[in-house]
Amino acid sequence: MRALVGRDGVVQVAEVPEPEPGPGQVRIRVEAAAVNPIDLFTVSGTLPDYGLTPRLDTYALGWDVAGVIDRVGPGVTAAGPGDPVIGLSDRLTDPIKAQAELVVLDEHAVAPAPAGMPAVEAATLPLNTLTAVQALDLAGLAEGASLLVTGAAGGLGGYLVELAALRGIRVAAVAAPGDEALVRGFGAEWFVARGADLAGAVRAVVPGGVDGVVDAAVVGLPALDAVRNGGVFVAVGAGQAPLPLRGIRASTVFVRADAAQLRDVVRLAEAGRLTTRVAGVHPLDRATEAHERLVRGGVRGRLVLTP
Repeated sequence: MRALVGRDGVVQVAEVPEPEPGPGQVRIRVEAAAVNPIDLFTVSGTLPDYGLTPRLDTYALGWDVAGVIDRVGPGVTAAGPGDPVIGLSDRLTDPIKAQAELVVLDEHAVAPAPAGMPAVEAATLPLNTLTAVQALDLAGLAEGASLLVTGAAGGLGGYLVELAALRGIRVAAVAAPGDEALVRGFGAEWFVARGADLAGAVRAVVPGGVDGVVDAAVVGLPALDAVRNGGVFVAVGAGQAPLPLRGIRASTVFVRADAAQLRDVVRLAEAGRLTTRVAGVHPLDRATEAHERLVRGGVRGRLVLTP
């Protein structure tokens, strides 16, 4: 079967043996798999430089999957063949990940797919929504608190704004000037144009600074400067958390598969509370085009691969 691998900036379609599910695992026939910035990072071959993986000849690609279970391993109780599911492939060293024709995941990494949602839309949910949920949990902001979201028009940023607003958190969204209507539609109360004096612009609308920030765009220190003394800063990239100046609690979210959280996300999606955005669809054997498009930037939503 075909699966995508990468190394040294090159994406390749490899022929690999079909994986078999072990105890507590399910095998998914992939219908759609999203492309995320972490895939570009993986293809670059620099993961070992950050202590994230050992050095390998190639790295498998893909975190988000939507598809149908075609086989289960011993002990699986919550799903069976024929069930449409979404899931998260969260182990960097797995030899086969989501951008493949078949992928094996632990049962705790999958949830029923949103009813009636096309697979290419459902595939945009797992990585970014789980990252958003877990980042917001890490921030620990109460209802009525203020949160700055950088990169608010991006795949992760949009879900951060929507999920924070659903928690009653007041959101200041940073995005390009042309994206103001979009991020306000997600639930942002305040808008700050990207490229402005970030701290000054944020403090002009939230005197004293925001209670916290989730730095989806990896802005770093300018975003930290927008946070009040004793606030919270959540980074979304390894090595991107700044020093905890002014008593600010700085931490990094490292996303993990969580079936219970994924089921909560599915319920919100089915209720129309989350906005899925597909920026384009590419066949698996033309994955390089999707990666090159993502490198150019300005993508709104997620590019999706189909086997």
